[in-house]
Amino acid sequence: MNSPLKHSRTARGRPALKLVKTETLDREQWLTVRKGGIGSSDAGAAVGLNPYKSRLELWMEKTGRDGNLPKADPNDETSPLYWGTLLEPIVAAHYTKRSGNRVRRINAVLQHPEEPWMLANIDREVIGAADVQILECKTAGINGARLWVEGVPEYVQLQVMHQLAVTGKQAADVAVLIGGQELRIHRIDRDDAMIRQLIELERDFWSYVERDVAPPADGSESADRALRSLYATGNGPSVDLSGDLRMSAVFSDLIAVRRTLATQEQLEAQLVQAIQQRMGEASQAVFDSGSVSWKRSKDSSRIDVDRLRAEQPEIAQRFSVAKPGTRRFLISNDGATDGRGDSD
Repeated sequence: MNSPLKHSRTARGRPALKLVKTETLDREQWLTVRKGGIGSSDAGAAVGLNPYKSRLELWMEKTGRDGNLPKADPNDETSPLYWGTLLEPIVAAHYTKRSGNRVRRINAVLQHPEEPWMLANIDREVIGAADVQILECKTAGINGARLWVEGVPEYVQLQVMHQLAVTGKQAADVAVLIGGQELRIHRIDRDDAMIRQLIELERDFWSYVERDVAPPADGSESADRALRSLYATGNGPSVDLSGDLRMSAVFSDLIAVRRTLATQEQLEAQLVQAIQQRMGEASQAVFDSGSVSWKRSKDSSRIDVDRLRAEQPEIAQRFSVAKPGTRRFLISNDGATDGRGDSD
């Protein structure tokens, strides 16, 4: 029996393509194939709506600049990737038990027939159901469960809409296992207006890849991680941006924002201290809208490293671990230097 997805058609009527079969690919080969386009799991990051990955970090992956970026270890039992992979067939089996819909694997990377950079990996195809054709399996642990409180997170919706765009299908179910014990099933129907907008935004991102030009950083932790990896040494000469009007405006805005933050932080400290002063020795204060606690932490001990180095230098040397240096972002303005908000 032929695969329904093999003959699926996009809104314009052309069949989706099977770019490459994945049965014999190892993980590294599969990742290499994915670098050739935007996959469904990349969709949220490509349009700037993935809470875990920025457009800049995704661009580094697609252009082969991600060598120094931290990588998820598929064998790390504390990683969401490990448990997501391990539990995917269990989620799929329980989806069938709950819904009555039969499913099977699609062992191929699919390609949009008119946008060759649009790729998709489908967890499962749904067989014999008139109202749904695709199953996306998800797991959410302690930290990730909060993103599912109000339904399917936006970045997952975009992932599924990307799959529907590539395959031409009309609907997908998202089955998510919450906390290892609660299965929820959400239906996502095809939205052609959203798909057109998604394709346009993804095309804009892919143009950065094709032009080998980095997209703007967005202020996220992911973008910070990407910049520190992309420009790790900081040993180049000084650059004079005094004649760059746009960057000069950015610098002025940064100074203004940091002054505002300093004022707000001082105000915050004053408000905290007012409550602490009123509490005295009380461990908790209750208000109409919430509460605060002010408790002493447990006593702890630490190694006196300076004394250890002075009295037992050989032992200190044996157990010392090199820590690579990182770049610090310091601002000099009117003779003052500010490293506020910088991380080492």
